[in-house]
Amino acid sequence: MEPEKIHSIIFDSISDGVFTTDPECRITSFNKAAETVSGFTREEAVGKYCFDIFRTDLCQRVCALRSTLKEHTPVNNERVTIMTKTGNKIPVSVSTTILRDEKGNFVGAVEFFRDMSEVEGLKRQIDVNKKLGDIVSNNEKMLRIFDILPEIARSESSVLIQGPSGSGKELFAQAIHNLSPRANGPYIRLNCAALPEPLLESELFGYVKGAFTDAKRDKPGHFLLAQGGTLLLDEISEMPMSLQVKLLRVLNNGEFQPLGATRVSYTDARIIASSNRDIEAIIAKGVFREDLFYRINVINITVPPLKERLEDLPALIEHFIRRLQRRTGKNIQKVSDEALNLLRQYDFPGNVRELENAVEHAFVLCRNAVIEIEHLPEKIVETVRNGRKEHTRTQPYGESSEAAVITETLRRHNGSREAAARELGMHRGTLWRKMRKYNISQA
Repeated sequence: MEPEKIHSIIFDSISDGVFTTDPECRITSFNKAAETVSGFTREEAVGKYCFDIFRTDLCQRVCALRSTLKEHTPVNNERVTIMTKTGNKIPVSVSTTILRDEKGNFVGAVEFFRDMSEVEGLKRQIDVNKKLGDIVSNNEKMLRIFDILPEIARSESSVLIQGPSGSGKELFAQAIHNLSPRANGPYIRLNCAALPEPLLESELFGYVKGAFTDAKRDKPGHFLLAQGGTLLLDEISEMPMSLQVKLLRVLNNGEFQPLGATRVSYTDARIIASSNRDIEAIIAKGVFREDLFYRINVINITVPPLKERLEDLPALIEHFIRRLQRRTGKNIQKVSDEALNLLRQYDFPGNVRELENAVEHAFVLCRNAVIEIEHLPEKIVETVRNGRKEHTRTQPYGESSEAAVITETLRRHNGSREAAARELGMHRGTLWRKMRKYNISQA
């Protein structure tokens, strides 16, 4: 068999799409897999500019092949979206390198591309299992909460959600309501720390006409408005003792009395409470009733702070980027490895809310597709670079968190230790030693 025939058979047997171009980006060869993925035949493609065939989302801005032709540098596993002949959009992984003839002269470039539709479909399926409404996590403690939340939602028991400010307590309360048989009923949130005692009492219990000077008509309280639904008492630890007694009565038998009323009213609203304080500690100080604590603490959910689940940073950042993309229309795709590594060294006293604000800040300043360190809030960057101990880690993570971060990073890079080490800002040898220390065999 002639050598050219053998080369043609080998070219067409490659499972990845492959095509070559001349130095001007005109296609000079096109294999069978390229035909299958793109929908164009070899005859239709050869002689055309590659950007007229593939019409990727980067063709007019940052083209991997054009970069290789210009800089003579290869590109590895660049993720782009191509448009097929029929107009379907397909995610592909692209690698490019230059072509030289037998004398070493530069004659063009070759591109390999792989259809990632199935892989990304599986990844989305995995992500679904790590996302609950607007709550995104890869953390073991958080995933355990995800597992039991449907059972909690189906029950009618009182729930106490504890965790630091900005950690996502209200999102869990909303998720419980949405997953419960009460999902079609009202969901009402009242912040007990935001209102003075008289106003908080009237908001909770309501009042009747004439109860006080400005009471010109009856006003239903939140217990009545939440009938058939869910009432979240946010920051319940700030509720005055006098109202705690009345709340205990509601929890015991559903009874409450609007201000100025002579008759008792009833509610079947499900009560969820949340607090950013250790309620057992403030019971000892005499500012919270122990009997009320046991009544609201039938089921307890403790949301860990962000600093204890740093493996969630990439997923949370991606979640916020996608949401901001939809809101603003900006084509920002990701955060750089350097920026992500800097964020991992920050303590996030404001938790997930502070991270969300940092991503939005970066979104406003970033003019390219990738968020870099200079786009992050100055406070975060300066805190890490100046090593302020109150919000920076002398040890980047605790051992359990570090193991989780390494595992999550390897998973996202398909097990590539080189890519994971680069993102984590460490030498490959250091990463390998840590993998052995934590018994991490693969992503």
